[in-house]
Amino acid sequence: MITIYDIAKKANVSAMTVSKVINHTGRISSATRERVQQVIDELGYIPNSNARSLVLQRTQMLSLLITDITNPFYTTLARGAEDAAHLRGYRLLFGNSDEDYNKEKDYVDAILSTRVDGVLYAPAGDRSLPHLKQLQERHIPFVFLDRTVPGITSDIIAGDSREGAIELIRYLVHLGHQRIALVNGSSEVSTARLREEGYIAGLREGGAAFDPELVLRTGYRDFSDEEGLDRLLSQPGQPTAIFAANNMLAIAVIRLLRKRGLRVPEDISVVCFDDLDLASAFDPFLTVAAQPAYDFGFQGVQMLIDRIEGKAPSEAQTVILPSELRIRASASAPRELTK
Repeated sequence: MITIYDIAKKANVSAMTVSKVINHTGRISSATRERVQQVIDELGYIPNSNARSLVLQRTQMLSLLITDITNPFYTTLARGAEDAAHLRGYRLLFGNSDEDYNKEKDYVDAILSTRVDGVLYAPAGDRSLPHLKQLQERHIPFVFLDRTVPGITSDIIAGDSREGAIELIRYLVHLGHQRIALVNGSSEVSTARLREEGYIAGLREGGAAFDPELVLRTGYRDFSDEEGLDRLLSQPGQPTAIFAANNMLAIAVIRLLRKRGLRVPEDISVVCFDDLDLASAFDPFLTVAAQPAYDFGFQGVQMLIDRIEGKAPSEAQTVILPSELRIRASASAPRELTK
């Protein structure tokens, strides 16, 4: 097995100089660095990651903990995170909590035992607080992905959930809708709270009444509350449009509507937060408030590594990425206005 002493001998330098080249530390002339690197390449030397981590006091390993890998938003986000980590010389470990606090705790326990340098973290909800405190107690930096948890101060990369929701409701009101239902995630999740705030603000801005009976709070994934949807649709003033708080909810809602013989948008309009990679194969195309999912991952990892390497400001940073209203075919004027 090739060692740094073999490299040092062939390059006619000390083992300490070889170590500095491998770990990118210390002051070495460019000529010496190039000569040592050439020998490293010639001999095919692969650094021992454990030994390197002892020198740097870092493992060059990050963890990405998200809530639903089946959601295209997180799939694209993970791509951005992996690309940024690779560019900065880090590797990425992946975890998927499925919005489950117990599963999330198992991943945090694994993170603590793996000695990762930092975590890009989308918490399942407010009850993630003890898990986050564990990371803080072990001085493991983390960056919140879109969601936050009360009582925890950290760097944040987030979308503008409130404003994106306002834009969607503003568009529906512009089409003539006054009875707009909301199918939302759990109120334990910060983005669900913000999107509901935006929903209410958008209604008020457009002169539409807020009716709490038109709000259905469920989970962001695996929505199958047919009874809840039936309650929304059986209101005395039946809703003419539904705002689904994320793309997975929108798909589930449209399937249930079709099961009841309701057409989108002819009978009822549907809009949602987050775009869908499968939108081109999904009829009708969804009108969405699209978030730059790739940028969430890419910029989030950059922010995390800067924190790890001491390049970030002392105060926690918040970066808000705006959404983009993409108008497609899933929303139209209410049926009574088109007769």
